[in-house]
Amino acid sequence: MSGEPRHGPGGGGPSLTYAAAGVSIEAADAAVEGMRDLVASTAVSGVIGGIGGFGGLFALPAGYEAPVLVASTDGVGTKLAVAVAAGRLETVGIDLVAMCVDDLVCCGARPLFFLDYQLLGRIDPAQVVAVMTGIAAGCRAAGCAILGGELAEHPGLLPPGQLDLAGFAVGVVERSAVVDGPARAAEGDILVGLASPGLRSNGYSLARRALLEAAARPLDGPAWEGADRSLADELLRPSVIYAPAVLAALAAGDVHAVAHITGGGLPGNLARVLPAHLDALLDRSSWQEPRIFDEVRRAGQVAEEEMAQVFNLGLGMVLAVAPADVDAVLAALAAGGAGPFGGTGPAGARVVGRLVAGTGRVRFVGEARRGDG
Repeated sequence: MSGEPRHGPGGGGPSLTYAAAGVSIEAADAAVEGMRDLVASTAVSGVIGGIGGFGGLFALPAGYEAPVLVASTDGVGTKLAVAVAAGRLETVGIDLVAMCVDDLVCCGARPLFFLDYQLLGRIDPAQVVAVMTGIAAGCRAAGCAILGGELAEHPGLLPPGQLDLAGFAVGVVERSAVVDGPARAAEGDILVGLASPGLRSNGYSLARRALLEAAARPLDGPAWEGADRSLADELLRPSVIYAPAVLAALAAGDVHAVAHITGGGLPGNLARVLPAHLDALLDRSSWQEPRIFDEVRRAGQVAEEEMAQVFNLGLGMVLAVAPADVDAVLAALAAGGAGPFGGTGPAGARVVGRLVAGTGRVRFVGEARRGDG
């Protein structure tokens, strides 16, 4: 009769539904509807159709004699824990895009399209749209399209409100223009660094342990004594997207290697583009570390070597440039948004070292200049 609970085939209890198991198809549909305009805002030449199909379609750009596709995948890491705790998810999507497209450009590739995977304890359409707002902003900055993605609701694996993100990007480069650092880097090359005003998306497990646990600092308190922004503001600074500026540099001069400085810091990432007979000699006095690095260092009593192995220390990308082309590359970087340190662009660019004979290592000289805020 009406109003009585339904029973399963065996008559032993109420029939289970997907919603009762913790998965809401209706919420997923609402989230997709909420992101349609954001996805459309990233459309570029090459996109075929819209979201909703089983696969995203993209026409390979014309004008390449021997096009090579370059693919990359990455996540945001435990920066998400800060975003969730602060209730601010609008910028982590920018970080997700940056981590992927700035890997592509290390090979010389122009980003074409991006896909995301969002794993959630419970789909909250507002939360999904907040994340997608950042992803769309990142893709527009990088000049690539959101081609597709996946929302996965996993009750029992993650609690409601928690999420994880993964991103996937594909770019294209002419085969003859692939940037191969180990094959092309030469003794005497000049190292040009692009500034990172914050932590980007790396080292947050250590930063959180030092600042939030060891020093017990509140996210809504000042980033440091006298700071005009909160600790949450500082830790959630969105990553600079370097790809457009680096592509401009590649077009302007003879760039032999490009390194994206992520987990592993300068020693781990710059070494990846060095041949076995060269060292990268970085002058620590040539750039200023943002204040947040020293806050982590002091709050956690973190050793200098550990800091260098975990954080980028203020350099998000490093380019090895033929000496004759340094001025042209710096000018192109400035025009592409990476002006001089302290300039008005989203990042700064300056000479930070050179390649010397060695054994494939990254070495530091000079005294670090620590930021005062």
